[in-house]
Amino acid sequence: MDIEKVNSMDFGEFVDVFGNVIERCPLIAAAVWSKRPFSGLGDLEKHFFAFIDGLPLSGQEGVLRCHPELAGRQLPWGRLTAESQREQSAAGLQNLGAAERLRFTELTAQYRTRFGFPFVLAVRLSDPAAAPRELARRLRCPPAQELRTALGEVKKICHLRLADLLGEQP
Repeated sequence: MDIEKVNSMDFGEFVDVFGNVIERCPLIAAAVWSKRPFSGLGDLEKHFFAFIDGLPLSGQEGVLRCHPELAGRQLPWGRLTAESQREQSAAGLQNLGAAERLRFTELTAQYRTRFGFPFVLAVRLSDPAAAPRELARRLRCPPAQELRTALGEVKKICHLRLADLLGEQP
């Protein structure tokens, strides 16, 4: 769809279409709708990013908590959003071997305990072998740094999803 179509959407249609570019956060799309008209993909994503950046710490952590566990038990059961299902499946996370899955599950549990939110990674920009290494590396980061890194991953995911919706190359 083109930006003119985006700008002509009523509130309900906009939230229906863009309500999951930030995982399970249609409220963000609802707020961004009022910033129309948008000049293009960059302008649209700028408003999504500004909303996230303007949240207090508890709100930013809340955005992160809306994300599913990577390769978690939701994946094989199809309990992910359509976007997350496509992204995790395309990244091959459902194909992890038993030992890899066990190790990844252990690391994600440690991560959630340490930081209070799930490990977020833009898996479309990485390969399945990189995810466990990145998770292990980020487990050693200070909490404030990891919050910034995780929010950066949310923004990468948002960018990719917006580009998909607008039919543009990410």
